[in-house]
Amino acid sequence: MLLDPTVSSVDLTRAICDLPSVSGDEAALADAVEAAVAPLAHLEVIRHGNTIVARTNRGRDRRVVIAGHIDTVPINGNLPTRLVDIDGKPHLWGRGTVDMKAGVAVQLKLAAELTEPIVDITWMWYDNEEVAASLNGLNLLSKDRPDLFTADFAILGEPSNGEVEGGCNGTLRAMVRTRGVRAHSARAWIGENAIHAAAPILSRLAEYRAKEVTVEGLAYRESLSAVRITGGVAGNVIPDLCEVEVNYRFAPSKTSADAEAHLRGVLQGFDVEITDAADGARPGLDAPIAQQFVAAVGAVPRPKYGWTDVARFSALGIPAVNYGPGDPHLAHHDEERVPLAQIDAIEQGLRAWLTGR
Repeated sequence: MLLDPTVSSVDLTRAICDLPSVSGDEAALADAVEAAVAPLAHLEVIRHGNTIVARTNRGRDRRVVIAGHIDTVPINGNLPTRLVDIDGKPHLWGRGTVDMKAGVAVQLKLAAELTEPIVDITWMWYDNEEVAASLNGLNLLSKDRPDLFTADFAILGEPSNGEVEGGCNGTLRAMVRTRGVRAHSARAWIGENAIHAAAPILSRLAEYRAKEVTVEGLAYRESLSAVRITGGVAGNVIPDLCEVEVNYRFAPSKTSADAEAHLRGVLQGFDVEITDAADGARPGLDAPIAQQFVAAVGAVPRPKYGWTDVARFSALGIPAVNYGPGDPHLAHHDEERVPLAQIDAIEQGLRAWLTGR
C-alpha cells in the first residue's frame, strides 16, 4: 500500500489506520512509511528493523526529535475506519485513530512538506510500543544508534486531547504473595488458606488514598491498585498460594527506588517481588525551547498520568512532552475515535512552531 503525504492529514490518518499494524506485525506499515519519505531530497532516511528515521540536516543550531509509534493493540471489529458524527462534530472512528496513528499522519505530512524548518528535525516512527520494553523500537534504536538521539527537545505524538502534556508518571508492578498449607476443603481446619491470608493486602489497597504531587507546576495524580489476583488448586482443596499483582503509578519526582520503598512500606509484612519498574519523566517545561513550543501552539500544559516513551528521552537528558490528537481515555477502547478538528489543530500547531509562522 502507498501512502501519499500530499493528501490531508485526515485522509492520511484513514490510510494509515486502514493498514493494520498490531504490535509485531508492523512491517507493511513500516515499508509504506519508508517508501513515502525515501524519495524526499531534504531528508536522510534510516531504517532500523521496523523503525523508520527521517531527519533534516540544515545546520540549524537546535534539533528536535518528533516521534510516534506505528503499532496498535489488537483489532476488535473496529477497522476499516469510518466517519461518524458525535454531538454534531465529525470524528474518525477505528483502531489506531487515537493511539496514535492520527499523530503519525500529521508527522508524516509535515516531514514531507517542511523542507526548511527553523530547527533541524529527527522524525522517528517506531514499532512495538504497546508490548514489552525489550521489543520497543525506540528502545532498541537508542541502544544501537544513540547518535540519532542528539537533540534539544522531543515531542511524542501520544494522544493528549490536542493539549500539551508534560512528562509522565512512573510505573511499578509487583507480585505480593501469601502462602498456606494445602488440605481437603472438607477438613479446612487442617490447612491454612492462602487466599484468606491475602485479605489484609486488599484492605490496605482499598484504604490507600492516592496523592497528588506537584512537579514543576503540574499536579500528577498517583494511584496504587490491585490489578490481578490468582490462587486456588481445585474446588475441594484449600489453596497454599495466593498472588496479588499490584500496580503503582507514581509522580515523576520519585525514582523507581523511591516507589519501591513506598510500596514495600504500604505492604510491610508481606512477600513482595518487584516484577517491572520504569521511571517517569519530569515535565521539562522549564527549558526555553519547551516554553517557546508551548507558546507557539497556544496550549496550557497538563500532566500526563500514563507512562509514555517521553521517559526514554527524559532519561537521556532531553526534555520531552506529549502532543497529539485524541482523548487518552479512548486509547485501546473499542469505540476509539478522534475529532477531525483535533487532527487539523495539531498539524497547524506543529507547522506554526516548526516554521516560525
